[in-house]
Amino acid sequence: MTTRRHLLALAMLFVAGVSCGPPPDEGVVRLWTDDFELRVTADVMPPRALERITYTVVVRDKKTQEPIAHGEGRIFATNADRKTSWNGFTYGPEVGTYRATLTFVTAGDWAMGIQFRRDSTQALQRTLDWRQTVRNEAPPGD
Repeated sequence: MTTRRHLLALAMLFVAGVSCGPPPDEGVVRLWTDDFELRVTADVMPPRALERITYTVVVRDKKTQEPIAHGEGRIFATNADRKTSWNGFTYGPEVGTYRATLTFVTAGDWAMGIQFRRDSTQALQRTLDWRQTVRNEAPPGD
């Protein structure tokens, strides 16, 4: 009987320990187009207004899961006041990885999206938009 209680207690501790850990892809936004799977991360989360935020986007073929090398694309954001920020991707150095920096001019919610294509002979494919909350700018001296 005590062995059974010990096993039950261990099982409960295991479940409690697993449920307390961080989510597997915390901070990663996963997006899809017809042909691509994109994983987006930012170097600062949540971002602050008036700071340069670098977004890293890993692009894979949706069917084969192969990384897409030397593609073209951009990331963009618009807020409720119709302020817009966008930038084209720079490729590398990791295979299938692109980077772009954005600066949000105000705090609040921003609608964000990505357009991407394999090369200039292909049409741009757009992801669904996602929301990014931007915090107020840092006080002077921080």
